[in-house]
Amino acid sequence: MEKTKKIYIYGSGGHGLVSADVARAMGYKKCIFLDDNKGLKFDISLPKYDIFIAIGDNKTREKIFKRVNKCGFNIVSLIHPSAIISKSAKISKKGVLIMPQVIVNARANIQKGVILNSSCVIEHECKVAEFSHISVGAKLAGNVNIKKRCFLGINSAILPNLSLEKDSILGGGALLCKSAITGIYIGVPARIKE
Repeated sequence: MEKTKKIYIYGSGGHGLVSADVARAMGYKKCIFLDDNKGLKFDISLPKYDIFIAIGDNKTREKIFKRVNKCGFNIVSLIHPSAIISKSAKISKKGVLIMPQVIVNARANIQKGVILNSSCVIEHECKVAEFSHISVGAKLAGNVNIKKRCFLGINSAILPNLSLEKDSILGGGALLCKSAITGIYIGVPARIKE
């Protein structure tokens, strides 16, 4: 299916810049940045080009996603051509960003609004729920279940068959060795931050 030549990138910060790079790599010719704090603001009367919500904060991204979706815009997913994605993986067509060199293996399930940042690995049968963010170089071993709005820091990792409850944070470089309730986790092995 041919892409429109123009796309709105909702968010003009660093996440917006890298999202625009992925959009261009996918064939979009013009990226129009929208930002409620500066420049062109989102408005229902804008022409209905494809749109991508480029906000790094999980809760804010979810809130804006819902607002834009209700206004009838086509929220698209952006997948860099260098990503390696199994044919049996399920990737939502709504608001997912998959950056360069990401690996998504067999039967993984990536839900709407998820960010898979550069060089992260999502192994077989993992589930990454809505509006979560897997940072640069993070690794999920097989059959890991990440609940809604979780954030995994740079180079963090989760061992196989574990889960991370919604709204949790796994700090940079942390290693989760057992399933975790909602909280902030740091260290190796990861422990809840007090």
